[in-house]
Amino acid sequence: MLKIGSTRSLGELGTVGALAFGHWRFVGHDLQTATLLMETALDAGMNLIDTADVYGLDWGGTAFGQAEEQLGEVLAANPAMRDRIILATKGGITPPVPYDSSAAYLQQAVEDSLRRLQTDRVDLYQIHRHDLYSHPAEVAGTLDGLVDSGKVRALGVSNHTPAQVEALTEHLRHPLITVQPEYSVANLVAQRDGTLDQAMRKGLVPLAWSPLRGGAVVTGEGIRTELSVALDSLADREGTDRASIALAFVLAHPSGPVAIIGSQNPERLSSATSAFEVTLDRQDVYTLVQASEGQALP
Repeated sequence: MLKIGSTRSLGELGTVGALAFGHWRFVGHDLQTATLLMETALDAGMNLIDTADVYGLDWGGTAFGQAEEQLGEVLAANPAMRDRIILATKGGITPPVPYDSSAAYLQQAVEDSLRRLQTDRVDLYQIHRHDLYSHPAEVAGTLDGLVDSGKVRALGVSNHTPAQVEALTEHLRHPLITVQPEYSVANLVAQRDGTLDQAMRKGLVPLAWSPLRGGAVVTGEGIRTELSVALDSLADREGTDRASIALAFVLAHPSGPVAIIGSQNPERLSSATSAFEVTLDRQDVYTLVQASEGQALP
């Protein structure tokens, strides 16, 4: 049987749940609702909170920084909550540019995130997307300085290729601890492009965004019929649903990913932990891989 596990180690940051609460859609709530969502996530073991400064420009949001501001309001109203979470945010997307990882921009971006989040530190700061026109030495120097200042505790990257990760780590004094790719049973690119292999080689924890492919895994829209059939077969066997099988698939990879759950429904947040009760073996995961890719493995 493959190991799934309900926790992951983030080194000096401590232990986090294998499921994290993503804040891409954490906008437009009143304080009571936003607090309920946070408490529900924490009760389900989702102590890693993943947000970004750009969240708020879509999914019902109206402004850059809105998701961070929403979380900041919750933390200000519930001061004890700050020490219960590992707070991760990202910077470097600057519509309509679209990307800026210059020293001046990132330094200001962190200051702005701290203000919106109403906190004095970010536990995990990630470059959201690679800036083709910032030299990795400049990016690394800025990130190292942010850690040295105490404003950031640890570093990671999001949506970076393995080559981009290598280029950055060549110049960093403080190590990267996470890499954040899109990864799901319906999107296996991170398995194929070296991202998860590199994570295992360097000891990086993958933070898998869109582990349900934006809900497509559940609805079946836009995914192969044979994948839906395979998911349903395993769900019937395990006495659960497609979502739990799909999450268990992500968690079963030997790189030990964390799956970021973006639901804004308290019941769905709570039920996501059903993935920990799923049992998968190699036959199961390879059946899903082949159904996802639509062809037999050689």
